[in-house]
Amino acid sequence: MRAFFLVGFIALFSPLHAQTSSPSPSPSLEQRVADLEAYINNSARGADTGSPVTSNVAGPGPGHNAWMMTCAALVLFMTLPGLALFYGGLVRAKNVLSVLAQCLGIAGLVTIIWWVAGYSLVFSRGSPFIGGLKFAFLDGASVRPNNDYSYWVSQNVFAMYQLMFAIITPALIIGAVAERMKFAAVLVFVGVWMFAVYFPIAHMVWGIDGWMNGVWNPAAKITAIDFAGGTVVHMTSGWSALVLCILLGHRVGFRKEIMAPHSMVLCMVGTGLLWVGWYGFNAGSALAPDGIAANAFMSTTLATAVASFTWAMLEYALRGKPSVLGFCSGAVAGLVVITPACGYVAPSGAVIIGVAAGIVPFFACTKLKSWLGYDDALDTFGIHAVGGTLGAFLTGLRCGLNS
Repeated sequence: MRAFFLVGFIALFSPLHAQTSSPSPSPSLEQRVADLEAYINNSARGADTGSPVTSNVAGPGPGHNAWMMTCAALVLFMTLPGLALFYGGLVRAKNVLSVLAQCLGIAGLVTIIWWVAGYSLVFSRGSPFIGGLKFAFLDGASVRPNNDYSYWVSQNVFAMYQLMFAIITPALIIGAVAERMKFAAVLVFVGVWMFAVYFPIAHMVWGIDGWMNGVWNPAAKITAIDFAGGTVVHMTSGWSALVLCILLGHRVGFRKEIMAPHSMVLCMVGTGLLWVGWYGFNAGSALAPDGIAANAFMSTTLATAVASFTWAMLEYALRGKPSVLGFCSGAVAGLVVITPACGYVAPSGAVIIGVAAGIVPFFACTKLKSWLGYDDALDTFGIHAVGGTLGAFLTGLRCGLNS
């Protein structure tokens, strides 16, 4: 009798179970072709737009992941060894190892903070000013894409790419306070600064519900456009560097003894590494090897070369000869100023930005610093704060530059 009732129970309820767990319909030929087109065009496939039809291209795009992993390595290359050598060549010989150690220490500390909460505070949904803790300890940052930011890049790859931006940003600040801040103090400052400045600003500008995300958040109160970090990276680091160098005061012997760079060879090598790595910074911010990335690649090249030449020619005109330091400073200034606009401007616009990047930061580094008397050791404020602010302003004029 028990066996009879058991068989009847199974017969009665198994059709309902089959109905509720029926698989999604298979895609038609047209839908499969549309998904392939979405992959090529870096747009949403049918399953990403709420369609009940499953996609045969269900995972992350292998080409997109390969591109982003390469770009992530290039951005890390900017800090280690690019920025380390650039700053290392500009300081006096006795301080080279301290600069290298600070770059390495910052890379390790920021990586730990990024794993614990940093990525989540920037790129998970939360308030307009800071993200939540949905991805704390990178929990949930798997091979599946986060559709808030990309339909084809694995979220773990995206998280590592953005980590490289978080590493280089505080590392830029040490250029302003080089030769007068202890290693332990640098680590404490960076740990506090990441939570107080970088994570909130990055979320407001890049977060899907950020207060200033003028690209993806229709409810943004300030519709800022920052393609690759002019505001998030350069303005935050540059203006913070000014405040920090003023608080710390002048180096011992400032304006009383010569503090010339000890190795322009290291500085020039570091500049070259920064330039190469910056392609991952700018072109990689398209999150796909598409036409936007191609435009960023072109505009970055033009603006950087023009700014480097402009800075050196200003030295030629005002001082009688150009210098290697002038070429290097101009190149970095061009990279900084083009960053927020690189995905949008046409070639002529990039050249105009390059000329501006060679002129405005030049006078900020050579005149403004002298007039105001602050000790910005390696011109972090003059290049990154002034250049980043100039780039943000010129990005707002991009429609005119494109015409």
